[in-house]
Amino acid sequence: MENKQSYRSSFILLTVLFFLWGFITVLVDSLIPRLRELFTLTYFQAGLVQFAFFGAYFLLSIPASYILSKIGYKKGIVLGLLTMALGCLLFYPAASYRVFGVFMLAYFILAAGMTVLQVAANPFVAVLGPEEGASSRLNLSQAFNSLGTAIAPAVGALFILSDVIKNKDEIAILDSYARETYLASEATAVQTPFLGLAIFIGLIAVVFSFSKLPKVITEASTGTYRQALNNKKLMQGVLGIFFYVGAEVAIGSYLVNYFLDMNLVSVIKDNQIMKFIAEAILNSGIAENDNKAIVGVFVTFYWSGAMIGRFIGAYLTKSIKPGKVLAFFAFMAITLILVSIYTTGLVSMWSILAVGLFNSIMFPTIFTLAIDGIGDLKPKASGLLCTAIVGGALIPPFFGYLSDIIEFKNALLFIVACYTYIVWFGYRNTKRP
Repeated sequence: MENKQSYRSSFILLTVLFFLWGFITVLVDSLIPRLRELFTLTYFQAGLVQFAFFGAYFLLSIPASYILSKIGYKKGIVLGLLTMALGCLLFYPAASYRVFGVFMLAYFILAAGMTVLQVAANPFVAVLGPEEGASSRLNLSQAFNSLGTAIAPAVGALFILSDVIKNKDEIAILDSYARETYLASEATAVQTPFLGLAIFIGLIAVVFSFSKLPKVITEASTGTYRQALNNKKLMQGVLGIFFYVGAEVAIGSYLVNYFLDMNLVSVIKDNQIMKFIAEAILNSGIAENDNKAIVGVFVTFYWSGAMIGRFIGAYLTKSIKPGKVLAFFAFMAITLILVSIYTTGLVSMWSILAVGLFNSIMFPTIFTLAIDGIGDLKPKASGLLCTAIVGGALIPPFFGYLSDIIEFKNALLFIVACYTYIVWFGYRNTKRP
């Protein structure tokens, strides 16, 4: 009973971490419009923000797993939290001195801390109890991660983007005093929320430092990367994470362009229900908004589907073999993409948006299937799996390249191929608990 209570308390603490890094990941996105003007960034420089995020996963996941194998999960989580807090604190001088390099360093350090947490927390949740419930537990924790990503845009709009942001030309015509006053107020708008986050993250680090987390795995792992790389199922899972993250981000990144390419703006305007939804989310008349905004509001349904699906998936993977659930969800994603390819109008639109619901359980389920039964190799396995998140940086540009050559609907067949691999991986693991 005491052990179950310890596991339950640890699970709650770890789920707070999942919520936290989901919240911060999206909150930082809210900074881009403000910081683009604060630092007078080009669109290319603004785009480097996401490159820094994925770059941290690619560069640091394996080193993080090595550190975890030496110091253990608890100390690793504290290290990740303190690194995140440092990244948040660096937003203060970045905003004060308006140096883009310092901002990029701050974001990279923040992402580095989240990388350490991902590498530590995902396998830790997976082993907090019987192996047959690992996928269910991780899906539930990931659901709260999605809750964080759903709440963050509203918080960002309220505290970071609530006032009018002047563009470069408007700033240029201000006199020197007015310009400095405006830029100082911009800096404060950035500094205050991230200073608060740094304090909050620091307090969580203190809580974890004094918490009694169960030693569910050998703290000093004896496994090697050679062993991890030679584990066939693990490497198949690494490829699964690569294809899943790449496919999900590729669809999400190009939905607005895809909808505009299908001329859906006029369809939305002519449909009373769609028009009502767009105006309710935009909080203004549909005629007052740009075409990109009109179709862009519906992308919300793609990403919010992940949160709903993960709560559902936490139940399904508890009562049905996770491999079967994974194979079915990937098959449904393929079916919906094919429907979108071979139809037009609202059917094509809503079918591609519904793919988000079936994306929901893929990361946690692939992750837990890949590390099932590998014992002390879990820290190194987690590092390899988190490195595969770089698929989100590589597959979307290739999908965009294909779209330029053969158009969106034909390019989506490449995304179908990504999900086909996941169907195979899930089916191959249906005999495992």
